[in-house]
Amino acid sequence: MAQERELQQLKKRLLELAQRSYEHGVYTFTPFLGMSEQQAFYEVQGDVAYAGYAMEGGNPLCERVMIRFGREEHLGYEEAFPIRCLKIEPLCPKFAESLSHRDFLGAIMNLGIDRSTVGDLFVQEQSAVVFCQENIAPYMTEQLSQVRHTQVKCVEIEATEVSAPVPEEISLSVSSARIDAVLSRVYNLSRSQSMDLFRACRVYVNGRLMENNSYSLKEGDKVTARGFGRFVYIGVQGATRKGKMRVAVEVTAGGTKGR
Repeated sequence: MAQERELQQLKKRLLELAQRSYEHGVYTFTPFLGMSEQQAFYEVQGDVAYAGYAMEGGNPLCERVMIRFGREEHLGYEEAFPIRCLKIEPLCPKFAESLSHRDFLGAIMNLGIDRSTVGDLFVQEQSAVVFCQENIAPYMTEQLSQVRHTQVKCVEIEATEVSAPVPEEISLSVSSARIDAVLSRVYNLSRSQSMDLFRACRVYVNGRLMENNSYSLKEGDKVTARGFGRFVYIGVQGATRKGKMRVAVEVTAGGTKGR
């Protein structure tokens, strides 16, 4: 119930931001929104389309995004998203611990920063890059000095310097291109475990909540299973000797975790 109330409040806030942008001739921005919050936007998308909108997370692979209301042809100018990219790396790599996504994010949250001001975080060997709102970037670069027991430095970099996780293409044998069949094979889940993800509203296709477990995947569909990861459905490659379908997917490893 609490989560439902929060989503209803978010929808109201989205309507207000769109109206303010349109009436006052300014761009308005949301904080970073997770997948379930983006679904709330899609449910009111038709009601805010008049104002114009765009979505950005800092990198094409980012799942958490800001929404900007306003369009250049109406406002007469363009305004960039207030997103900054920070790199967190050990001061002495030789003695650094093996740090996970959870470790880096935990250190950021321990600074007392609101989760909505922080976007996606990508782990790259001993370091990590994180996207955040520009107003908290100076605070993070000054205050973030330790992740677990490892001393680190946090510096701002250009988003173009970010090497996003490289997806791995894999081939799977499945009974059909149904999303539950493919998802089960990608993450080695039983049928009941796969169904639990749909019941818990943890599966998204192209950023939208997918409750239909029999949905037939189409080439280019981006699938996110919160808590497991994400993959892109490439398409059918052929058939196996046993008459099953062989499909290809690109699985992203080492990126953000389910939220």
